[in-house]
Amino acid sequence: MNRVLVIGCSGAGKSVFSQRLAARTGLPLVHLDQEFWRPGWMPLAPDAWRQRVAALADEPRWIMDGQYGGTLSLRLKHADTVFVFDMPRWLCMTRVLRRTVRHFGRTRSDMAPGCVERFDWEFLKYISRLWRGSMAR
Repeated sequence: MNRVLVIGCSGAGKSVFSQRLAARTGLPLVHLDQEFWRPGWMPLAPDAWRQRVAALADEPRWIMDGQYGGTLSLRLKHADTVFVFDMPRWLCMTRVLRRTVRHFGRTRSDMAPGCVERFDWEFLKYISRLWRGSMAR
């Protein structure tokens, strides 16, 4: 187990699991949120994002934590192990809301610098849509 992909809905427990797995295995941990977002919640440009993910996936050892379905094929072809977190919507929503309250106004350790935790209706709608559809989108 050298390249581990951890995917699932926001709030499913990917980051906590990934952090614990990294501590046990010594594999480098890549939180895709830290790679995608720039300060102030500005996303990386699409071409730059795909190049970044391709470069990360080419590394010989990693745990990658994050959904980002648009780059799933780039990561899957390199992964030797995949964990899919398919939790109930109510649990994901509860965890996201709890996380938002707990970290409100601060940047979480699994998030990019300058991305301060906030309450975001669009993000909650995204979780609802993601949960209803295929997680590989």
